[in-house]
Amino acid sequence: MAFSSSSSTTFFVSHRIQASSLQPKVYQSNISSSMNASRHKKPYRPAHEVEGQVTHSMPPHKMEIFKSLENWAENNLLTLLKPVESSWQPHDFLPDPSLSDKFYEQTEELRKRAKEIPDDYYVCLVGDMITEEALPTYQTVLNTFDGIRDETGASLSPWAIWTRGWTAEENRHGDPLKQYLYLSGRVDMRQIEKTIQYLIGCGMYIKTENSPFMGSIYTSFQERATFISHSNTARHAKRHGDLQLAQICGAIAADEKRHEGAYTRIVEKLFELDPDAAVIAFADMMRKKIVMPAHLMFDGRDPALFDHFAAVAQRLGIYSATDYADILEFLVGRWKVEGLAVGLSEDGKKARDFLCCLGQRYRKLEERARGRREKQERRSVRFSWVFDREVQV
Repeated sequence: MAFSSSSSTTFFVSHRIQASSLQPKVYQSNISSSMNASRHKKPYRPAHEVEGQVTHSMPPHKMEIFKSLENWAENNLLTLLKPVESSWQPHDFLPDPSLSDKFYEQTEELRKRAKEIPDDYYVCLVGDMITEEALPTYQTVLNTFDGIRDETGASLSPWAIWTRGWTAEENRHGDPLKQYLYLSGRVDMRQIEKTIQYLIGCGMYIKTENSPFMGSIYTSFQERATFISHSNTARHAKRHGDLQLAQICGAIAADEKRHEGAYTRIVEKLFELDPDAAVIAFADMMRKKIVMPAHLMFDGRDPALFDHFAAVAQRLGIYSATDYADILEFLVGRWKVEGLAVGLSEDGKKARDFLCCLGQRYRKLEERARGRREKQERRSVRFSWVFDREVQV
C-alpha cells in the first residue's frame, strides 16, 4: 500500500517547493489538491495483524495483590535500577566525533574489523538490534497490565517508576548497535530502518491478557532469552576479532541479566503470596508458548522474515530451541515449582505437573527436529538487511 503512493507524494512535495518560491497562489491550490487526494488514500494498516486477541482475563480482586506490593517493589525493584550518572552510554563504545582526526581513524579501524565478520552474524546482530529498537512497543505493553500500569505517564507508583526506569535503561541498547552497524558499511541501513518502522507499527501480541501474573512470567523468560542472545553475539564478535563490538554486546547482556533478576523476583513473590494463581499463569503462558518480541517483524519484502532470522540464529547458536528449554527449566527451578503443594487447587496441581515435565518434552522434540534438519538440504534466503545477499538458514 505504501509503495503505490510514494511517487505521487514525491511529486506533490517537489511541486510545492517550486510553487512556494515562484507562485504563492498555486502553492495554496496544491495544498487543497493534496488534501483532497489524501481523503481517497487507504487508511494505514499494520503489515501483520493479529486476530482473536484476549484481554483482561485476571479477576479484578487480584489487583489488590499488586497494590499491597508497592512498598516491596520500592525496596526490591527500584534498587536494581542504576543511577544515570554511573550508567554506561552508547557514546562510550563508539568513535568520538568531537575528536576529528581520531574519529576518522577509529571509524576506519572499525570498518576494517567489520569486513572480517560474515553476513550470517550480521543478520543476527541486526535482528537483535531491531528487537531492541522496538522499545516503544514494550513500554506500551507493560502499561497494559492491570494493577501496575503508569496511570498518568509520570505516576509515582513504584510499579510505574520501575517501568519508566527499565525503559530508560533499555533505551540505550539499540543505539550503540545501530550506530556500529551504520559505521560498518556492511548493512543496508534503509532496509533496517524500514523494518524497525514496520515492527513498531505492528506492535506485538504476547498473549498476556493484561495480567501482571502472565506479564511478569513473560518478561522473566524474555529477559533471560535476550541475555543469552546478546552474550552469544558478544562471544561470536570476540571470535571474529572485534573486541569493541563484543564489549557493546556484553554491556547489553549485563543489563538484561539485571533486569531478569527484577522480573524473576516479582514472580517469586507472587508464588509466595498466591501460588495457585502463579503456577496456573506460568503453565498457561507455556502452553501458549513464549513468542519473541519481534515476531511481527517485516521489511516490506519477506513475510517470513522473523522465521528466517530465527533460523540463522539457531544455526549459529545465538539463540536456539535448546536455550528455550534451558530457560524453562531454570525458571521452574528458580520458582521451586516442583515442591509446590500447599494452597494448590486441582488445576494448580495439574499446572505444576505439566511444567515439571515440559522441559524434557521440548528436548525430545528438538532432538527429532535436529535429526530432520541434518537430513534436509541446506537452503539460503536473501536478506534485504545485507543488500539481498544470500544467507544460509
